[in-house]
Amino acid sequence: MVNIIYEDNHLLIVEKPVNIPVQEDASQDIDLLRLLKNYLIKKYNKPGEAYLGLIHRLDRPVGGVMVFAKTSKAASRLSNQLRLQEIKRTYLTVVDHNFAESSGKLTDYLFKDRQNNISYVVSPSKKGAKKAILNYNEISKKNGRSLLKVQLQTGRSHQIRVQLSAAGHPIIGDQKYGQAVSEFDQQIALWSYALEFTHPTKKEKMCFKSLPAPQSVWKDFAVILSQLK
Repeated sequence: MVNIIYEDNHLLIVEKPVNIPVQEDASQDIDLLRLLKNYLIKKYNKPGEAYLGLIHRLDRPVGGVMVFAKTSKAASRLSNQLRLQEIKRTYLTVVDHNFAESSGKLTDYLFKDRQNNISYVVSPSKKGAKKAILNYNEISKKNGRSLLKVQLQTGRSHQIRVQLSAAGHPIIGDQKYGQAVSEFDQQIALWSYALEFTHPTKKEKMCFKSLPAPQSVWKDFAVILSQLK
């Protein structure tokens, strides 16, 4: 069962498990949206399909906190917050090599090859290129690797993964943009840690957090992770 972090009449906040697609894809594996709709149908004894608005996405191998809308009003208002960059999204990640600066901003232009589902850093002049901005802060470093907090200013496909890789700091366990063969199987050290936004009807500021299990790709930073709030 998916871990439900918070629920009210308009919102459903959950911890996405790793290696489950958010939406149905070509694999036809069970997806998070269907799991959550089934949860609502069962919980509220709904006779038909349950409404659940998808506000943002996480890559299949990435876990962590996500917000869904239980009403169309909430979906519209949250989507507008996302468009206006009013939803603060913070991720945790472990990357190869230590940064020269412990904090900074990465600004690139990305192009997505939709046929092969991969993104590239390209020239701003390339047709279809989209600006991508993220901020990073190094929390800790060990054995030539760094634990980072990353905040997105934009929401491009595979943005954190491709930008960090292009900067010379591929994410540990990322077989698409980093290691051809991973020592951690399908695990990638990228986690949706925190979401901050305004409640769509109550207008209250809300913040929800989720931490990865301190094992596998995260084991070198288990103590530090346990201290995060």
